[in-house]
Amino acid sequence: VYKKMAGFRPLIQVRNIGLREVCLRAFSAAVSHQPKITTHCTVVPRESDPRWAEVDMTREKDEFDVVIVGGGPSGLAASIRLKQLAKECNHDIRVCVVEKAPELGAHTLSGAVLEPRALMELFPDWKEKGAPLHTPVVEDKFGLLTENYRIPIPVSILPGFPMTNHGNYVVRLGNLVRWLGEQAEAMGVEIYPGIPAGEVLYHEDGSVKGVATVDQGIAKDGSPKEGFVRGMELHAKLTLFGEGCHGSLTKSLFRKFNLRKNCLPQTYGIGLKELWEVDPSKHHPGQVEHTIGWPLDHTTYGGSFLYHLNEGPLVACGFVVGLDYTNPYLNPYKEFQRWKHHPSVKHLFESGKRIGYGARALNEGGIQSLPTLAFPGGALIGCTAGFMNVPKVKGTHTAMKTGMLAAESAFEKLCNSPKGPFLLDNYEARLKSSWVWHELMQIRNVRPSFHTPLGYWGGMAYTGIFAYLLQGKEPWTLNHVGPDNAQLKLAKDCKPIEYPKPDGKVSFDLLTSVALTNTNHEYDQPPHLTLYNDDVPVEKNLKVYDGPEQRFCPAGVYEYVPLEGGSEGEMRLQINAQNCIHCKTCDIKDPSQNINWVPPEGGGPAYTGM
Repeated sequence: VYKKMAGFRPLIQVRNIGLREVCLRAFSAAVSHQPKITTHCTVVPRESDPRWAEVDMTREKDEFDVVIVGGGPSGLAASIRLKQLAKECNHDIRVCVVEKAPELGAHTLSGAVLEPRALMELFPDWKEKGAPLHTPVVEDKFGLLTENYRIPIPVSILPGFPMTNHGNYVVRLGNLVRWLGEQAEAMGVEIYPGIPAGEVLYHEDGSVKGVATVDQGIAKDGSPKEGFVRGMELHAKLTLFGEGCHGSLTKSLFRKFNLRKNCLPQTYGIGLKELWEVDPSKHHPGQVEHTIGWPLDHTTYGGSFLYHLNEGPLVACGFVVGLDYTNPYLNPYKEFQRWKHHPSVKHLFESGKRIGYGARALNEGGIQSLPTLAFPGGALIGCTAGFMNVPKVKGTHTAMKTGMLAAESAFEKLCNSPKGPFLLDNYEARLKSSWVWHELMQIRNVRPSFHTPLGYWGGMAYTGIFAYLLQGKEPWTLNHVGPDNAQLKLAKDCKPIEYPKPDGKVSFDLLTSVALTNTNHEYDQPPHLTLYNDDVPVEKNLKVYDGPEQRFCPAGVYEYVPLEGGSEGEMRLQINAQNCIHCKTCDIKDPSQNINWVPPEGGGPAYTGM
């Protein structure tokens, strides 16, 4: 199987579109005057393209018991648990993990402070096995920032408060993912990095049959190259989707099975992170600090983190901004850079050296936004469904546990009825009787409580009274305000934000930061940031919202440039797809919902222990 798949990396996303996309495309065909941007087959069908008429489109196939899409914490935990159960019962099963990153951990980015509960359940002897947890938390700090001051808020004296980290570890999550992969491979799991899954396959009865990997060798104009190779079909009795936040295949499953009909829209944040080498005299291994407040206003959800690792004088710092912000002129990256100049933290960076940068979207909707998890032939696990504990700023432990719960449900089905596809009808029951559900129920109202005229003042008060003192036992559940893309105000109703220029020592320009991600994509391939309608960016996003995609993207993918041959002042959208760090923010925050992120032909960021 490895020989068959070694040359494959990305895939094509399933063409399962809704009425909105159909209307956008029809409008584009009728009034198009912008240069053609999108050539990807998910938008431009090959069936009507004569350049594809003579191309052999047959795929090779392989069969597994379970296919897992995504080699992150949830997917790897699921694969390990399946193999553990199979060994206990002397039952041979074939488990496959496909991961779009060229190596495990290369696309993984998180703060991260790890609550080791799920890891301890999966591997009680994790210390003896050498899990890379080197930094136990020894000090918790929390504060509210004004422009010039830091107001300390004592959390260490409140055991059980969401921001208390006693017993947790500061980790580099990419390294932990790599270690989990090593454990999985040693147990017989077949892992194929650099092979994204781009299409969900279905049986005639509509149940999930498996996935297909991305085709290779397509030119930027959408034509087949001389070395074109078709993707491969991976069939399974059960397919687990652990793609991470806002997975591309998961979106198609939401539509296919109407999985979001009984939940609120998901709400998201964007997390930006840097890794620094600091002066050893200022380094305090095990110290964890979080802040809220400045530079954001009191109505914008977000805050900072600062984690001291016991790995050289390394410090991980970052900033999270809720993607339900309303001002189209807000720039999350520049807010992060401005935060580093606060008097309470600037001294740490002035004598240091920045060695890493990255960004990733994260789920913040909580239990109100959880979709239906199981459907015929498949199930959702981890952050692709949205199990992050927002006030804790943690999701790895819940992601791993949901993968393990799905694995236990899957193994029962494999033993009792060897023929698939399966419906994991006991997966959600297992979840609701687990500590994951109890934990998320307890804090379910924290995130929406910030949506009052009091902003973070109201959210802090609610967290203290109900989440801590009453342990979430209030007999009501608050709603989120709606999808993040619908929250932007019109540009004419907002004041542009003036950001200070980076100094090149503490703060940096965007492209200098992107260079630290080691991002690389083959240039001669269709842009994987696809548009349903090439005219919408200029006609709506630029004219109505002043082009917010050029600000909310943390990698400089989108920019408006003068239209060649156009009238004075006429602009076009330029997509620098080679810069994309796979954060998915554009797919989430685009006010027109015209951007559809699909997996490219390999590449992306190459994070090292982020």
